Amino acid sequence: MALLLLMPGRDMQGWKKNLLAVDGALDVRVWPDTGNLDEILMVVAWNQPPGSLALFPNLRCVASLGAGVDHILSDPALPPGVAVTRVVDAQLNRMMAEYVCLAVLHHYRSFGRYEEHKRERKWVQEPVPPAEGYHVGIMGMGVIGRTVARALQALEFRVLGWARTPKSLPGVRVFAGKQELDEFLSLSNVLVCLLPLTPETKDILNRHTFSLLPRGAYVINVARGAHLVEEDLLEMIRSGHLSGACLDVFREEPLPPDHPFWQEPSIMITPHVASITRPESVASQIVENYRRLLAGKPLLHQVDPRRGY
Repeated sequence: MALLLLMPGRDMQGWKKNLLAVDGALDVRVWPDTGNLDEILMVVAWNQPPGSLALFPNLRCVASLGAGVDHILSDPALPPGVAVTRVVDAQLNRMMAEYVCLAVLHHYRSFGRYEEHKRERKWVQEPVPPAEGYHVGIMGMGVIGRTVARALQALEFRVLGWARTPKSLPGVRVFAGKQELDEFLSLSNVLVCLLPLTPETKDILNRHTFSLLPRGAYVINVARGAHLVEEDLLEMIRSGHLSGACLDVFREEPLPPDHPFWQEPSIMITPHVASITRPESVASQIVENYRRLLAGKPLLHQVDPRRGY
């Protein structure tokens, strides 16, 4: 049986090399060189071509290259009963915490304004908001959300959390469910989206959500582009209700050159780099799951398709 790397547009030789470094006896194949389709037992996928998952009659597991699995669960070609797993990696968590802390500090200390002042050769000191009553709200309190919360706490920000179900994290007030979302939003001076993409969270960053944030709030989206209603964000920034946004994910990637976000000075854009999976860091857990699959053992980091994570 074989493991297939199915990630079009990426150089998979580094991935293959790292997998074989863990277990040199593996039969690792790289799309589109699949060999005998009947021999593919596990697929490691990212943005797989439509219909491709239905090609393998003995497929038993699809492993996401990252922490998100929406690209797999939303694929109508995913055969019923096939297990889906995701990556859980300390390095991914750390990179996300770095990115979010940087984005929060960039806004909190007015670095965007200082960039404007430099272009205009102005020596102006921007006020720093008092820490008391200033809150960073995190939507999504899974493994990554908790890591980000602790990093922000280390910088002495007051951190709030929101999750589908009650959670507990020392020093963080966590709101749960739809019934507590409005209060969470009303207190969040910076809103960070780290939610999994599910039918319930799609378009959750919308005009209504933004209207409940304090005036001058800032939005950071490092989850999925489909969480954000783009027109609503532009409207709320241009109205002055939001002070701006930092976006790492978009509905269409790469972001088209004529997209209005490029022309909005209050929106910072990065090309989906907040947290990047490195093969040397996660190869061992992919191989371990492949071995578990062969042995009929429970898989690591298997997701619940009903919840979407």
